[in-house]
Amino acid sequence: MAMRLDQGGDELEEVHGINVTPFIDVMLVLLIIFMVAAPLATVDVPVNLPSSNAEPKQQPDKPIYLTVKSDLSLTIGDDTVSRANLGGVLDGATGGDKDKRIFLRADRSVPYGEVMAVMDDLRAARYLKIALVGLEMREAK
Repeated sequence: MAMRLDQGGDELEEVHGINVTPFIDVMLVLLIIFMVAAPLATVDVPVNLPSSNAEPKQQPDKPIYLTVKSDLSLTIGDDTVSRANLGGVLDGATGGDKDKRIFLRADRSVPYGEVMAVMDDLRAARYLKIALVGLEMREAK
């Protein structure tokens, strides 16, 4: 036989639901943290550079081609040039005109750093108008 001793009605009822307010607060804080941290996490961005199909420009009557061969030797026209004499040979080829455009072309196997070093040599010789030469890409019509 069971007997109830408490006759009062001030007992609190149990709540059978989940309190979602702290859950929402935690989710909002995490959302803000991820929104701030996500742009900072992209350190390395892969780049797929497009090829150029720009219209070719009109060439001058006597263009001056500076070529970097695969063995890293330099030629102006058909004459081999050392890096130390590059400025003097260019002065002779351009007649001392520093505003003349120099067409720089390099073999595909030449490292990018070597091409930049040649461009630095041209800048040191005060030749600032440099055009990079590449193969023209034609689209099928």
